[in-house]
Formats: sequence, structure tokens, C-alpha cells
Amino acid sequence: MSKSLARVVAAMQAHGVAGAPLEMPGETRTAEQAAQAAGCALDQIVKSIIFGGQRGMYLFLTAGGNQVDAVRASALAGETLGRADAAQVRAVTGFAIGGVSPLGHLTALPIWMDPTLLRFPVVWAAAGTPRHIFAVPPLQLQQITEAVVAAFAA
Repeated sequence: MSKSLARVVAAMQAHGVAGAPLEMPGETRTAEQAAQAAGCALDQIVKSIIFGGQRGMYLFLTAGGNQVDAVRASALAGETLGRADAAQVRAVTGFAIGGVSPLGHLTALPIWMDPTLLRFPVVWAAAGTPRHIFAVPPLQLQQITEAVVAAFAA
């Protein structure tokens, strides 16, 4: 088991998330790939999008069919934000783009959650690799990540 996947499994267990990550036969780097693999709606996929500013990095948990609006995200963070590059994402989360989980980060981040995700009984998120995903009730995900639910999506 990779270190990234192990961190996600440990975080899931620590927070009482039922089940275990599933290894998919194909990649789940994009929301479309993950939805197809999970057999769910595109908006049931949790995209973990990292933005950065002068004061730090921020995580936005976004429904698969939505995009983070940089202006709205900046207003929530209280500073101008831009999308983090791959090296920044890896340094802060410990995950490569395409496998960034909402759990098990190397560094604690302020987190916001797209209210679209709360429309579903279960959502699917990356589990630290481009081939692993896990299911979680969105309210449980919001509680364990301490995400603030806010309208930041376009």
C-alpha cells in the first residue's frame, strides 16, 4: 500500500468512515473518470481543489460538475487566490494532482465545501492515488474535515 493511500485509510479509520477505498481498474484522475468508475452522478464526485494566496493554501471541496470561482473563493479566504501548481499541491497535501483526498493531508488547511455535495446520500472522493476512491456521506465528510459550507462554485 502506498504511503498516500495509507494516510487516507488511517484518516478514514480515525474518523469512523465506514468501508475502505476501492481500487478501480482504470484511472480516476478526473471527475468524469471517477464518476464512471463509481457508477454515480458527476456531482457525487468530490474534487479537492487547492488554491493559494499570500497567507497560505486553501482547500475547496467541489462537486464534480462544478468549478471553483476564484473571485468567490478569494472573498471567502479574505485574500486574492490563484490555483496552486502541482508542486505546491504535493508539498502541502502529500498527494499528486488526480489523487488529492479531502482527508489525510500533511498540512492542515482551511476547507470550504460546495453545498451541491450535500444533495446526495453518498459522495465519492479520491483516496490518495489516481486509482483509489472512497464513499462517504457528505455530512460526515463535512464534519470530519470541519469544512465550511459555502457557495463558491461557478
